[in-house]
Amino acid sequence: MIDDPKTLVSTDWLAKHLKDPDLRILDASWYLPADGRDPKREYSEGHIPGARFFDIDEVSDARSDLPHMAPPIEKFMSRMRALGVGDGHQIVVYDGAGILSAPRVWWLFKLMGQENVAVLDGGLPKWLAEGRPTEDMSPIPRDRHMTVRFQNHLVRDVTQVAHASKLGMPQIVDARAAARFRGEAPEPREGLRAGHIPKSRNVPFASVLNADQTMKSVEEMRTVFEAAGVDLDKPVITSCGSGITASVLALALERMGHHEWALYDGSWAEWGMFPTVPIATGDA
Repeated sequence: MIDDPKTLVSTDWLAKHLKDPDLRILDASWYLPADGRDPKREYSEGHIPGARFFDIDEVSDARSDLPHMAPPIEKFMSRMRALGVGDGHQIVVYDGAGILSAPRVWWLFKLMGQENVAVLDGGLPKWLAEGRPTEDMSPIPRDRHMTVRFQNHLVRDVTQVAHASKLGMPQIVDARAAARFRGEAPEPREGLRAGHIPKSRNVPFASVLNADQTMKSVEEMRTVFEAAGVDLDKPVITSCGSGITASVLALALERMGHHEWALYDGSWAEWGMFPTVPIATGDA
């Protein structure tokens, strides 16, 4: 793997830079209720030294009924200042699943115009498997201003996605498991229809990961996307259940050098709720 402080770094890279004064590590662990895991409790019991906890559900738009939508600029700036994260910092985000929710926070920082942010490849499980240190104390944050320049091109709303679905461009790529995409498995959130956005393609986020939850090579990921019918020479909108694993695909695209992508923030939590927008089932 090639370390890139703007996309993905290895545990070796993080261990080497752990004491850098301008490094900020964020634990962005998040799980579905059915997983029965409490990320805040797990963080308090042990985390990578110096890590701060990033609460995905709290650092969100409280005005929306949809889960963990991107927060207003002012709220993001306020929460990051409280965490002691600001201009000039190199940020590394990890999660307790390997690679699941950390890319969501990577995307949020990019949405806010921050470039020096990377996901830890393999996350906390790989760090622990290698016998690396943890601590149960939270660092004392020092305020630092963050300059935010919102990047509209990295996010799409339901109207824009409906337009893309109708025209077939940009391509919509769904990160949910194949059974959910086909409408054969129920959604984890109640009240949502089963199926997918018409004309979308299915690249389950797990298909771009290795068995140890590290990210596959660029060549392997390219093969996965192309096998799903995605034209990597054309723009992509990523989607999933609620905007979490769509970020894994966004990170994969960025790693492959495909920079014409955006994320559907509402994802199926929004699309599946509206009876007025069409859905498709099966592989079509």
